Amino acid sequence: MERLLAQLCGTDEARPLPLWEGDTTGHCFTQLVLSVIPHALLAVLSACYLSTPRTSNYILPFNPGWRLRLAASFLLSIFPLLDLLPVALPPGSRPGPIGLEVLTGCVTAVAWFTHSLALWALFHSLHGRSRGPLALALAAFLPAPALVLTLLWHCQRGSFLPPLLPGPLGRVCLLILQLTAVFAYGLGWAAPGGPREPWIQERFLSSESQEREVAEDGESWLSRFSYAWLAPLLARGVRGELQQPQDICRLPRRLHPAYLARAFQAHWKEGAQLWRALYGAFGCCYLALGLLKLVGTMLSFSGPLLLSLLVGFLEEGQEPLSHGVLYVLGLASGAVLSAVLQNQYGYEIRKVALQARVAVLSVLYRKALQLGPNRPPTGEALNLLGTDSERLLNFAGSFHEAWGLPLQLAITLYLLYQQVGMAFVAGLVLALLLVPVNKVIATRIMASNQEMLQHKDARVKLMTELLSGIRVIKFFGWEQALGDRVKSYRSQELGRLRVIKYLDAACVYLWAALPVVICIVIFITYVLMGHQLTATKVFTALALVRLLILPLNNFPWVINGLLESKVSLDRIQRFLDLPNYNPEEYYSPDPPSEPSTVLELHEALFSWDPIGTSQKTFISHLQVKKGALVGIVGKVGCGKSSLLAAITGELHRLCGWVAVSELSRGFGLATQEPWIQCATIRDNILFGKTFDAQLYTEVLEACALNDDLSILPAGDQTEVGEKGVTLSGGQRARIALARAVYQEKTFYLLDDPLAAVDADVANHLLHRCILGVLSHTTRLLCTHRTEYLEKADVVLLMEAGHLVRTGPPSEILPLVQAGPTAWTKEEEVTDSGKSLSVQNLEKTTEGLEVEQSTSGRLVQEESKCEGAVALHVYQAYWRAMGSGLAVAILVSLLLMQATRNGADWWLSHWLSQLKTAGNSSKEGPASSSPDSTVLFSPPLLLFSSRNFYTPLLNVASNGSSDVHFYLIVYGAIAGVNSLCTLLRAVLFAAGALQAAATLHHRLLHRLLMAPVTFFDSTPSGRVLNRFSSDVACVDDSLPFLLNILLANSVGLLGLLIVLGSGLPWLLLLLPPLSFIYYRVQRRYRASFRELRRLGSLTLSPLYTHMADTLAGLPVLRAAGATYRFEEENQQLLELNQRCQFASYATMQWLDIRLQLMGAAVVSAIAVIALVQHQQGLANPVFPVRMLQQSYHHPHFSAEESMGRGLVGLVLSYALSLTGLLSGLVSSFTQTEGMMVSVERLEEYSCGVPQEPRGQPLQPSSSISFLHPPTLSLPPFFLPLFPTDTLPGHQVADPGQCGVPGRGVGVSARTAKCPGQGDLPSGAWGEAGHRRPHRL
Repeated sequence: MERLLAQLCGTDEARPLPLWEGDTTGHCFTQLVLSVIPHALLAVLSACYLSTPRTSNYILPFNPGWRLRLAASFLLSIFPLLDLLPVALPPGSRPGPIGLEVLTGCVTAVAWFTHSLALWALFHSLHGRSRGPLALALAAFLPAPALVLTLLWHCQRGSFLPPLLPGPLGRVCLLILQLTAVFAYGLGWAAPGGPREPWIQERFLSSESQEREVAEDGESWLSRFSYAWLAPLLARGVRGELQQPQDICRLPRRLHPAYLARAFQAHWKEGAQLWRALYGAFGCCYLALGLLKLVGTMLSFSGPLLLSLLVGFLEEGQEPLSHGVLYVLGLASGAVLSAVLQNQYGYEIRKVALQARVAVLSVLYRKALQLGPNRPPTGEALNLLGTDSERLLNFAGSFHEAWGLPLQLAITLYLLYQQVGMAFVAGLVLALLLVPVNKVIATRIMASNQEMLQHKDARVKLMTELLSGIRVIKFFGWEQALGDRVKSYRSQELGRLRVIKYLDAACVYLWAALPVVICIVIFITYVLMGHQLTATKVFTALALVRLLILPLNNFPWVINGLLESKVSLDRIQRFLDLPNYNPEEYYSPDPPSEPSTVLELHEALFSWDPIGTSQKTFISHLQVKKGALVGIVGKVGCGKSSLLAAITGELHRLCGWVAVSELSRGFGLATQEPWIQCATIRDNILFGKTFDAQLYTEVLEACALNDDLSILPAGDQTEVGEKGVTLSGGQRARIALARAVYQEKTFYLLDDPLAAVDADVANHLLHRCILGVLSHTTRLLCTHRTEYLEKADVVLLMEAGHLVRTGPPSEILPLVQAGPTAWTKEEEVTDSGKSLSVQNLEKTTEGLEVEQSTSGRLVQEESKCEGAVALHVYQAYWRAMGSGLAVAILVSLLLMQATRNGADWWLSHWLSQLKTAGNSSKEGPASSSPDSTVLFSPPLLLFSSRNFYTPLLNVASNGSSDVHFYLIVYGAIAGVNSLCTLLRAVLFAAGALQAAATLHHRLLHRLLMAPVTFFDSTPSGRVLNRFSSDVACVDDSLPFLLNILLANSVGLLGLLIVLGSGLPWLLLLLPPLSFIYYRVQRRYRASFRELRRLGSLTLSPLYTHMADTLAGLPVLRAAGATYRFEEENQQLLELNQRCQFASYATMQWLDIRLQLMGAAVVSAIAVIALVQHQQGLANPVFPVRMLQQSYHHPHFSAEESMGRGLVGLVLSYALSLTGLLSGLVSSFTQTEGMMVSVERLEEYSCGVPQEPRGQPLQPSSSISFLHPPTLSLPPFFLPLFPTDTLPGHQVADPGQCGVPGRGVGVSARTAKCPGQGDLPSGAWGEAGHRRPHRL
């Protein structure tokens, strides 16, 4: 290399790259180091922005700043080429070394031309509204010092003095023009960017043009490696503009749910193994990433090797300079390449995990749509959707680590063998002895994990039932009883979690304490084998054993992740193996025997379970003609609803056959328990069908909904609560009936839609709907009111699940017990009551001035906090853990770190007492083979003072008593450290369990005390998301990351103390490093925490949609809406996938920058050391202790003592410092992201309104009720006439269905309507039960 540099620069081989020439820097150094390298960096950064997406939403006004920069960049790409013209001049007037000038000019021209293209792309993008990326502008000014120094070099050579030569004079003129162009570039950058007016959007333009940019697609490979495409997203995060999922960049094509669903379905078939389908869809790409992992793992060992070579080069001083340059370049390039490869490996692994996640969630939802009668509880399905799918994806990162960590372990053990020979076997045996112990712990963790998930399923299932029946629970005062049941399941879940946490603590303790124990065992064995410990061997062995910490500590977590993935895979597989709803097998392929027959059943036996142990429904023979009205009557529980379920395929057909004509058109189904979506009334009725004004008006009239809509402020745009909780039973039944009618089917199954309405409304539905709008269709009507079946064509009599008789109404109805005949009088009373109620309502509405919301929106958008996680959230977690326990954890952490640093200090003190002599005999290699040091020699690591082939100096033997003394003290300190490590692990596990129990208890207690209005306006998916995903995060993910954060914090504190006492000059790097790290993490945190919040927000609709689907599955299938619901699920999944992908991408954005900064710090120190060595500069300040030690060793001079291991020590500490800072930033931001779950739990634990408790009720003559504004319902006034009611009396509440005032007592009891008055204090019992009264 020296010869190459000498030929290129025209210098002597002894000094091929002189730093100084006269009064200025060397010309070759200026051109190669100060010009070529900055221009190369400018070209690389500019290339990252070449693929910036253009925007068409903005016109391009005259912007002098951008145009001036473009012109300057173009001229700067031309000037270097013109500077090469003097090469053709006579030899006497040439500028200098031709090769150097050509290289410099070409690199400069390419760099500025690339920069011009990048500026053009940025000007036509969203960056055109500002000055563009700051890093790109700063890189453009990096070559400016080289231009100034070159001008000084020309002055020194006398280019301006006569005789004036055309070559040098022309070069000086071009140099001045280049400096002018750089100055013009700076003026252009300083000029403010002009405003850009948006195009006026035409109405015919789609909203797609307003969508965010597409992530990653179309970007250059440099942009992908540096994540430059994330700049717009991060800028929006800093400005606080990440408010909704639409603010996030769109997904790349290979991560879009629609694409992934198609790719997965190509390998998925019913009954297949899930893991095989996932492997077929994503396995090849995933396994290929193993090669990336292997290369990155091998590169991680290049650092110690090159550092050892560099130390030997600096101390020996006998190798040529080119070797030192190669060592530094190899160190820098190896660190950068390792950082890029490991970062890309992590990024691609996360992308594969996201692909598998979408595939799993899609197949779970599709399976839910295809479930047969045997369906799991909703809580279990939601756990599969949330917890199990996430645990299954842990396999993506754990599989490659399962073989990567043992590979690292094997290489490290081999290097340790090169240092201490066979003595390392003692430590290896000790490590292998812990493998069966780890196996037992892992087995117990797996078993406890399965039991914990079962208890979690039961808890979430009970919470789902509790939220569904909250009105009944509030009415009867069962909050305490149901809360105790939830707490019971939670205590069982925490019991299993406690076992897992303590086993994890034991496992972590064993592997964390193992390196120290291995060191003691190896040192004792090495001494007993007759060898003498030296500083090189001890520190090298200690450093190698410390390299075992990562694989040994991570391996239990990897095994645990694999086991958890196996458990979750089995649970998901069991769900996917459930029998499907298969209409091809259920229904007969042949149509009914007669063309006029719509439905035919023959010898058909049905049951709710596949083996027929539950109640059976048997139909010997049944034919239903087209256009007929068929009534189904019978006692309660006789099988009427089961017959309709059998017709729709919701039962198991054990024998016989079912034939339905035009089955593809589906059914019009109105179930006995109306299924209402959390949407507006119009959306519930339309149910995805196109709006037809005429048909819609006819349906509203036929279903008697006009009067109900007239009293709502937003009419049919009023949003009803989940499952229609804000509607009366009759209103829900009529909306469900209207939905079925609007679908315009030819076959209708009506399961007692008249039971929940009043007599006059039922009469209206019969004549206007069933006998009116639906008169041309086939109708099966189940009802207990036999008087409505007099106009039926056929009546079926069911008894004990059997069809006993079929005939006209005149024959069948007399066999059925007659119902009450007073309904006509009741109708008259209702009519009068209706008019009175409406009149009173109108008068009262005029008298009350109430501010109402006319939006009709009941369920508001889920709120989220903004900015950094507030301090009170951390305080809440501290209080949940307990102040005493939290303080004990911090004390144990400090003691653990103090004893660890104390053990290292004692080892250093021990080695400093060893007396060495220059005439000591040589010590042979520890290994049995004399050639064993050819590949890896003992001075391998940082503290080595020799190169690969230099033998070690023997050290005089100490007395055995001294060795025993130092070993005993070192072992005692290590034992105390081991106890502190165990104490910290146990205390932290206890604190995490206490916090998890407290946070769940507070959340449950607050929700049980909430009024019903809260549940009306809050979908159950939001609540279940907190009780499932957020609670799982607090149980598992948050403690794991918080533990890492605390360990990194105390580790950094201990490192800074060691640096301050041993290498105080290195502390000068901390302020700039801290500033850079602060700016990077601040930019990252602003986006990451918002993405984390948006991820939680977009997860709640997925829960709600799954629960909604399982509840209304019969209606979905009957209406043929399963495909539409699957598309809606993909849209919701796409929004959540956006947030997840953006979160992972920003994490990798932070990771690559932290790793590159760490590599830059280590490389900079290595370069400084190399320059000092070449120039013969003095060593930097060394610790006083080393100076004192040099005086006690007469055979080593002070300079030799200062040089011994100095560079290796500095580099190792710098590497440890940057690694700890990177880990601290990463763990803090991830912990903050996990604290969002605590924030969401605290939002409900502190912000949910509470029912008044313990307030005495005073009698009042009237009650005035007012619905909250969120319900968008009209106010009403209910007068209570003076009367005395005695115990045991009953109170009647007549009135039409849907008229305000009915059920007001129940509403007041359940706190549905907060009032301006009170019920009489004696109306309710002390236990919360209603006391019967008679009016």
